[in-house]
Amino acid sequence: MIVTSTHLRTIPYFNDRAGYCLPKARAWFRAQGLDWAAFLRHGIDAEQLLATGDGMAAKLVEWARECEGRAHG
Repeated sequence: MIVTSTHLRTIPYFNDRAGYCLPKARAWFRAQGLDWAAFLRHGIDAEQLLATGDGMAAKLVEWARECEGRAHG
């Protein structure tokens, strides 16, 4: 499954605003050795995000799966 920037911008978060902080997400991608520009253009495979072991990445994958389930359900 492909996780997209739309998922990143719409994930419910701990405050009243949706989405992860884009500048911090960009820095996180860089720290993980992941291509931010490619992510914005094409998305990223969920398994790549899960392989980082990061809890917020796992939550993003979970959100993407939930969104896709609603779109196809």
